[in-house]
Amino acid sequence: MNWLGSNLDLIWQLTLDHVRLSAIPIVLGFIIAVPLGWAAWRYGVIRPAVLTAVGLLYTIPSLALFVLLPPILGISFLSELNVIIALTVYAVALMVRSVTDALGSVEPDVRQSATAVGFNGWGRFWMVEFPLAGPVLLAGLRVVSVSTVSLVTVGVLVGADSLGYLFTNGLQRGIAVEILTGIVMTMLVAVLFDVVLVLLGRVLMPWNRQQSAAARRFLIGT
Repeated sequence: MNWLGSNLDLIWQLTLDHVRLSAIPIVLGFIIAVPLGWAAWRYGVIRPAVLTAVGLLYTIPSLALFVLLPPILGISFLSELNVIIALTVYAVALMVRSVTDALGSVEPDVRQSATAVGFNGWGRFWMVEFPLAGPVLLAGLRVVSVSTVSLVTVGVLVGADSLGYLFTNGLQRGIAVEILTGIVMTMLVAVLFDVVLVLLGRVLMPWNRQQSAAARRFLIGT
């Protein structure tokens, strides 16, 4: 426990670095996955190819991806950019299928009603389809969040400071408390991201909360 008290500043800094390295790929992955997922949902001909391709991307081991990206993109092996790009690839690989499933969950009758009241293609997507797909999108984003927070720890092997440093340094020096601290703090960061996403979902999708409340009232009434 003496180690913990003497290294609070280090733990705090590594936690902030971990949060930053997690947030960027999550946001970028979502932005990139939405048009890809929409295309896979909209054009059934390319859907199997797109979903298979992103599924295969996620099967690439993280260390292998860290080694493959630098010569392809002309970046340094030992850089945060290498880690951010690799984790964005994984985020896209997970999120594209969620976007496709989310848009597919919107009832055809709703789309027809939106068209009938005057929405064109893009207007219908942004004002009707995308909001109604929100709960499924949020569920997928929460999975991406947990996965990304976990994978960031591997970035320490290519020079990116994160809570993964506590694993490697603690293992090398035989300090069990340091390793345990890294595990606990990584879990707390994952929980923090999940709570933030849930709260954002409640703020951005109030209709979903109202539907849940109505469902609970119905169940209580029956």
